Amino acid sequence: MKSFFKYLLASVLGVLVAGLLMFLILLGGIGAMVSSQDQVLKIEPNTILHVELSQPIMDRSNNNPMEGFDFSTLRPAPQLGLNDILTNIKKAKADPNIDGIYLDLNFIAAGIGTIEEIRNALLDFKESGKFILSYSDNYTQPTYYLASVSDKIYLNPEGLMILVGLRSEIMFYKDALKKLGVEPQIIRHGKFKSAVEPYLYNKMSDDNRKQIMVYMGSIWNHILEDISKERNISVEKINELADNLTLKDVDMAVSSGLIDGLKYKDEILAELAELTNKPNEDKIESISLSSYTNVPDKQRKSLSKNKIAVVYASGTVMMGEGGEGTIGSDRISRAIRKARTDSSVKAIVLRVNSGGGNALASEVIWREVKLAQEIKPVIASIGDVAASGGYYIIAPAQKIIASPNSITGSIGVFGMFFSGKELLNEKLGIHVDVAKTNKFADIGSVTRPFRPEEKEVFQYLVEDFYETFITKVGEGRNMTKEEVDEIGQGRVWSGVNAIEIGLVDEFGGLEDAIASAVEAAELENYRVVNYPKLKDPFQQLLEDLQGNVRVSILKKELGADYKYYENLKDLVNHQGIQARMPYEVDLY
Repeated sequence: MKSFFKYLLASVLGVLVAGLLMFLILLGGIGAMVSSQDQVLKIEPNTILHVELSQPIMDRSNNNPMEGFDFSTLRPAPQLGLNDILTNIKKAKADPNIDGIYLDLNFIAAGIGTIEEIRNALLDFKESGKFILSYSDNYTQPTYYLASVSDKIYLNPEGLMILVGLRSEIMFYKDALKKLGVEPQIIRHGKFKSAVEPYLYNKMSDDNRKQIMVYMGSIWNHILEDISKERNISVEKINELADNLTLKDVDMAVSSGLIDGLKYKDEILAELAELTNKPNEDKIESISLSSYTNVPDKQRKSLSKNKIAVVYASGTVMMGEGGEGTIGSDRISRAIRKARTDSSVKAIVLRVNSGGGNALASEVIWREVKLAQEIKPVIASIGDVAASGGYYIIAPAQKIIASPNSITGSIGVFGMFFSGKELLNEKLGIHVDVAKTNKFADIGSVTRPFRPEEKEVFQYLVEDFYETFITKVGEGRNMTKEEVDEIGQGRVWSGVNAIEIGLVDEFGGLEDAIASAVEAAELENYRVVNYPKLKDPFQQLLEDLQGNVRVSILKKELGADYKYYENLKDLVNHQGIQARMPYEVDLY
């Protein structure tokens, strides 16, 4: 027995030591990765900028060393934000050592608005006379849309070309909730405010389908017009190819002019060697987009005391602190307030990528935006989406800039609560008894449905907040309440639609918004500062290690279906008074 405990103790001690060593090795690897981000790189003449965009693209780069870390291989997967991607493409345009760009495109983890911003940056790059060459084993619609700017577009001879149009998918939970014995209790304003439909129906309402077809059709037409312009193929012809599934034969992609040829990777490398005057592929000089971040920008302006503050607000609007990837009312309000009270900040760009969320949280952030606009220019930049609560917070801005492919509007409010009385009583055999001092003391309890008087209260709250919503949008956009209500009612619009109805001022991306802020502040010299400030990488590591391991494993196992897990997990955040948009436009 004594020997048994001795060996058991030795085994436990061995496991602990091995675990500690593995953690130290992991920590050391991450430390090396973090320190490498600060190393200045030099590149050789005739270098190719290798652009590969398979990692999720957020609005700004995250210095969290665990973000994108592959725990199956214990290797980092650097993730660049849109801000650094745009900066690097602009830098490469003027860099004499960069001969051209190689777009290595198999998958792009980004929304269509973000892709268009990158595409516009590549169009600007082409003005330098440098080449852009694209290659993919399989072109999806997003990758082809980006690739369409290229001088040459190539596809693997055994690859696939997908061009079938857009779709919007909505998951409906009505029958699932019924089987569980959960009753949704819905209060809403606006015939188009369809965020609650998944809990009431098993398919889209006619009004919802109508609005989706309008904005989705607008986005699809804009995509086709852009492709048509670069490839000299009519929009009608591209639609015909999509409707007939003609591109199942990749030779048709070549004969139609959508791509320039079918080649294997070795043939692409040979062409790149020729374009950069190298004798063979072994002599090709290339640098990844993430590594190019550490190459000095010779065109960079000297440091100035004048600042343009870019406040990044991405994700679901929620009360409290939140973090990167969410719009916490405290965190974002504090960032805007800091930019407002800093005399060296001459203008603010509020970059929003959000379908909304908690109504009160949107109001808290709105207040800070309004206060800032009263003393310095605030320019709003819409990314993929700024709808419902995401639009609410930018309503006071001096100017609102969006991509034609952005999604916005959804000016409407709803309240949603769940009663689990049947689940508890009939399904689980659980009964709840309540002692209370007043009749409505248990209002909102999940153990029973609303009484008529209680439902009236929440209907009043929803109607009252909707009145506030359209009033504040009207004030910000110089419109009457009636005019806002006409285009409101929860209806969603594309960027093209939004300009026509006055919700957006002009087309453009983040760089255009910064340029507009510079003009509004009448600056010649300036520098850009980003808010909210990111946490120290090691502090972020210690806070997020366990959670990121779990998320990384789930993402790896579920793949593209991870979004459905997120939708289900987010159900709990839908309770209460909400200003959010539910739609997901899928390009794949």
